[in-house]
Amino acid sequence: MATLYLMRHGQTLFNVLKRKQGWCDSPLTELGIEQARRAGAWFAGQGISFDHAYASTSERACDTMELVAPGMPYERVKGLKEWNFGTFEGLTEDTNPPLPYGDFYVPFGGEGEMELRARLMATIDEIMRRPGHDSVLAVSHGAACAQVLRALGYDWRKDGKRLGNCCIIRLGFDAETGFTVEDLVNPND
Repeated sequence: MATLYLMRHGQTLFNVLKRKQGWCDSPLTELGIEQARRAGAWFAGQGISFDHAYASTSERACDTMELVAPGMPYERVKGLKEWNFGTFEGLTEDTNPPLPYGDFYVPFGGEGEMELRARLMATIDEIMRRPGHDSVLAVSHGAACAQVLRALGYDWRKDGKRLGNCCIIRLGFDAETGFTVEDLVNPND
């Protein structure tokens, strides 16, 4: 069975300011940089290496990737991007509708929840079906990671876990049976 390590980016300026950053971007904070370095140290301490690496095209994800796995070549993949919030991009988080968001953002030029989920699952499935992909790192985003877990029927809150910055979701992958959630760790806790 192959393994995909799906990871959220480090803390950003918009995380601190509590602003929505789906397809818009903001830089990693000093803490975010440190979180990414700690995640890289966690992987090294576990003896985990990667044969391939991918990151969302957002700068915060690419910067996180470069800190977690310095010098490792990686591919930027649009399919790993965060939820597109349309005209709500950059607004404060108090503009969020009640959960679940469903198709709330569609009339505002954003994505629907099931559209986002389908995009993410198709992207990670396509990546893991590539030859020689046995241990893969993919850096993405908070809502994106949450949608992958929801698609797989895993409620992290029920297990007392959280999707903190630089959290790592270990997914098993079998070409016939698909993905299974193996673990979720927050190396910065």
